[in-house]
Amino acid sequence: MSFTLRSVYPYNRPMGCVYANVVVGTKSDKVDNFFTYGVGDVEGIFVGAKVTVPFAQERGVRSGYVFELLDELPEELKGKRIRNLVRVDEAESLTEDAVTVCRWMRGRYYCRYIDAALCFAPSGKPSKSGKKRLPEAIDSAEKTEGSEEAPVSSEVLRNPLTAEQRKACAAILPAIENSAPEVFLLHGVTGSGKTEVYLAAAEACLAAGRGVVMLVPEISLTHQTVARFIQRFGRSRLAILHSKLTAGERYDEWRRIREGGADIVIGARSAVFAPFKDIGLFIVDEEHETSYKADQTPKYDAVEVAVKRARAMKAAVILGSATPSVVSSYRAEQGYYRKIRMAKRYNLAQMPRVEISDMRTELLKGNRSIFSEALYAQMEEELAAGRQVMLFLNRRGWSSYVSCPSCGYVMKCGQCNISLTYHKAENRAVCHYCGARARVPEVCPSCGKPGLRHFGLGTEQAEALTREAFPERRVARLDADAARKRGSGEKVLKDFAAGKLDILIGTQMIAKGLDFARVTLVGVLLADISLNIPDFKSPERTFQLLTQVAGRAGRREERGQVVVQTCLPDNYAIEAAVNGDYEGFYRTELYFRKMLGYPPFSDVVLVTAFAAAEGDAAAGAAKVKEMLIGLLGETARAEILVPGPAPIAKAGEDFRYHLYMKVPTAKRRAYERALAEVKHKINTANVSLYRIIIDVNPYSLM
Repeated sequence: MSFTLRSVYPYNRPMGCVYANVVVGTKSDKVDNFFTYGVGDVEGIFVGAKVTVPFAQERGVRSGYVFELLDELPEELKGKRIRNLVRVDEAESLTEDAVTVCRWMRGRYYCRYIDAALCFAPSGKPSKSGKKRLPEAIDSAEKTEGSEEAPVSSEVLRNPLTAEQRKACAAILPAIENSAPEVFLLHGVTGSGKTEVYLAAAEACLAAGRGVVMLVPEISLTHQTVARFIQRFGRSRLAILHSKLTAGERYDEWRRIREGGADIVIGARSAVFAPFKDIGLFIVDEEHETSYKADQTPKYDAVEVAVKRARAMKAAVILGSATPSVVSSYRAEQGYYRKIRMAKRYNLAQMPRVEISDMRTELLKGNRSIFSEALYAQMEEELAAGRQVMLFLNRRGWSSYVSCPSCGYVMKCGQCNISLTYHKAENRAVCHYCGARARVPEVCPSCGKPGLRHFGLGTEQAEALTREAFPERRVARLDADAARKRGSGEKVLKDFAAGKLDILIGTQMIAKGLDFARVTLVGVLLADISLNIPDFKSPERTFQLLTQVAGRAGRREERGQVVVQTCLPDNYAIEAAVNGDYEGFYRTELYFRKMLGYPPFSDVVLVTAFAAAEGDAAAGAAKVKEMLIGLLGETARAEILVPGPAPIAKAGEDFRYHLYMKVPTAKRRAYERALAEVKHKINTANVSLYRIIIDVNPYSLM
């Protein structure tokens, strides 16, 4: 006898619905499927409901989520014992669109149902005192902006927009008002006023009675964004979701959103899972940033999730960037996204003058400083005029490695086998992959000679050398180390904005989304760093970072200056960034990607086999390749590369072998089925010496 699956139900049990298919909260691949329970006397059952169910042992219970409701049992379960649900927890249940997205995530990212479901679920617990915990970012932003006053009125909000801003709004607002699931790629140069377009779109969405989700690439940017939204809409409408909140704050914010206490959510990538029952607009600022790709299971892409949720909810999506990803620009070119161009700065400020300092020439002249002659001279001039300087270096720590000049020994992590970065502040060599720390020995462990030396430049050393070169200036650093203490990153940015600092040195944390009126000079200390990473996206990341950091200069009346220090001045990515030539870079990069079969013409899928013994990891990767060819046919052999050790060959206790494949878009479904089958067979085997993890379009190939 056939049975009917129901996917759309109100918040009361539908007539005739007597069974529920539940995803149970356990992380084993062996139980990554649906378990059928009787509804019994439980009221208020619906798709997405969080339920407690009996599981495994007779008295054991677990929580789970209802993914399907059934009118009757499937044939294969008839005659078997079916236990009933215990209870429903409506307060922590998922929305139905979340269940739809969870199903899609399981297939797209090769995660378990429960991994996807927990992305949407609250973390933490209610306060024992019952007092709501307000995130510091909202509290401090409110105090900074003086937003105790009423929000600005709609008429004032629409005060003079530029012609480009009005054109962008004219394209976007009808989609919001008509609940059309359209994706807009807002390509605006740095300082073109994209945020004002975001605010106008958010206003239209709120007027329609629907929620807004605003994603930013760095948690450090949340404070500035929150301040802008509070100034526009008032404090009470905002909630924040990101990983730096305490567990209690995250729980309270989740509940407040779920219960309708906020209609705007701002945060980093995890905010894409905000528990709104109705979302009308997703905004992804700096959509090109790799931080939107998760590096832990489930390895989701927040941009893809936003687009998927928007389709399920009939919501609009704005993807904003001064340097859109190659993939996004190609999708716009193919008609999947609608591209909107903003080519001028909103206040008609000129784009900064950019010049290259060839550090090879500097060395020949005997200059061994971290500053070229041109950068040093311009820093003196701008600082003397009372203006501010930003210095960009995308490498934290004091030095990039510690080595013996006598025998060439390099300090490496005992777990990951990668070189350790020296951090002078804590006098330790640190692994930037696993976090392990070690003292630097007085003598070389290899040859026994004293005098281990530090090589390479990091932000910590750059800060010290800058203080030495400009002893009368106020200098600060902003990187992951400086921002580790809660609130410290926000304080540095507030002090810099208030003019309490003269020079700010930082990693990519200072490269995007920040707007400082007094900054007229940006110096890029080592523009070549990201080009040396073994990844096909290295040229794209280099172009994006240089363009973004250059955009911090001269955003008001004074025209900005940018000095790019490099040993590779003829590289096409650096040349395009210096000339502000996005189209030239895009065409060149797209040509290379097509020739080599990289995204957007394929998905790059990375399978990592890991095991306690290196030989088992190698055998596992080889086995995966043969299993895939067996399922897909011999033609797949050309698309699956030869497996080999990962660049970081050992992480923790496990050895790691990588297997790369370039999956043409036309073959995506066949590969998804094959990879899912291989993963299930390997990771559910009773006895196996290795396991595998699958990552689609990883942000890093390390």
